[in-house]
Amino acid sequence: MPRITALNLLESDDGKAYLAELYGRTIEGVQKALVSAGMKNMDLSGDPVSGTVEAKRFVNATSKDYGTARTAGKGDAVKAKPVTVAIDKDKEIVEELEQKDVRLYGVDGVLDRRSANHILRMAAELDNAFFTTAAAEATEVDVSAYATDVAAELEAVIQECETTQNDYVDGVPRSMMHLVLSPKYYGKIRNDLDKTTNNANVNTAAEEFNVWHGVRAYSCVHLPAGCNYLLLVEGSVAQPVMADQYVAEKIPLSNAYGVELFYHYGTKVVTPDLIFKPKGA
Repeated sequence: MPRITALNLLESDDGKAYLAELYGRTIEGVQKALVSAGMKNMDLSGDPVSGTVEAKRFVNATSKDYGTARTAGKGDAVKAKPVTVAIDKDKEIVEELEQKDVRLYGVDGVLDRRSANHILRMAAELDNAFFTTAAAEATEVDVSAYATDVAAELEAVIQECETTQNDYVDGVPRSMMHLVLSPKYYGKIRNDLDKTTNNANVNTAAEEFNVWHGVRAYSCVHLPAGCNYLLLVEGSVAQPVMADQYVAEKIPLSNAYGVELFYHYGTKVVTPDLIFKPKGA
């Protein structure tokens, strides 16, 4: 597609095609930028346009002696706990572009730069909402006995999750856990790895170590204030997101256009028993 130099061309077929392409790159970029992307509960039913979707959590099956169902004439009913997720946050990014401001880079050049910023801001908002909601319902673990030993502290929290047992869970594999840490605590683990003599194979120049004690680990600046880390099991929080394609609209009595991106989301904890944080956070 040729370079777009005039704002009014955004209303042409080529301009609309470019905005559609820009929207696709933006939404894809948001998913890549989200720390929480791989942790979300995606097993949702319902039409998001209606304003709500539903997640279901199924109770564990219980084995019985052979012939029990035959004697009763029926099997056990499947039990599930529904969790309704309201898509109740309506957001917008609306920016005005003046024709004189786009002469150097072209319209598409300016919008490419602005969409890169939109990706970062949208991802930051979604991550903030995701981790704030998770922390609000997390199970607190008393780690006061490990004040000077970060490795023992985090291992205690991991084991708290690993040994969870209730109607829905009979232990949790570490491969399903995500450890999200503030930069301060991420640095503590990094230092522990660097200084431990048994970790001679650790690349101390690398920023990320990815997995710690079998659990995926992330450094994140979007944890709520005062929360040093969260341990979540995959699917613990649902956050459906809908976005409307970029549109351009002429600003009346001006030589400017408003470029608009609207998006809607909701955040809800599905499994509060599988989210953990240090006591007092």
